[in-house]
Amino acid sequence: MGNRLSKIYTRTGDRGETGLGDGRRVPKDHPRVEAIGEVDGLNSQLGLLLADLAEQATRGPGLSELVEVLGPCQHRLFDLGGELAMPVYQALQEDEVTRLEQAIDRWNDELGPLENFILPGGSRLVAQAHVCRSQARGAERRCLALDGEEPLRPVLLAYLNRLSDLLFVAGRLIARRQGVPEVLWQAATKTAD
Repeated sequence: MGNRLSKIYTRTGDRGETGLGDGRRVPKDHPRVEAIGEVDGLNSQLGLLLADLAEQATRGPGLSELVEVLGPCQHRLFDLGGELAMPVYQALQEDEVTRLEQAIDRWNDELGPLENFILPGGSRLVAQAHVCRSQARGAERRCLALDGEEPLRPVLLAYLNRLSDLLFVAGRLIARRQGVPEVLWQAATKTAD
């Protein structure tokens, strides 16, 4: 990927189309562009989580490991977006899925089994991890929709699926390491008529 942006605006998209890396022009609501946008949104939300984690890591132990594990995910999401923009480009490798699975297993060993449904909250960091998790699911859905029209490499879908799992576990781990209780879901109580 040797292309660099020399000019931010080109006016070529003013009529609702954009260019892909293979030279095609497609509508900005094309499933491929929708998938690229969701991955970009996830990357932005992950950037916010990482910035907050890095800031908090200076105040207490335990959060720097999350930065070390989640930081490379931003780069891999950029690779994934590149693959979506340039269909012949292949950057994301299966070993990245394995890396996420290993982190999930390691963190789950520390957390123990999940015994209740939990809600996004308890602290800003926990909530932001869940924002990222839900954004990852949205990116996965958009990529699945695209895959139905233009097949994608399976590793792209597996990576997004595993990343959303990792972000769920990260939210739980952040709560534990911050010493804040997880927000447990409480079922609605039935009232007598």
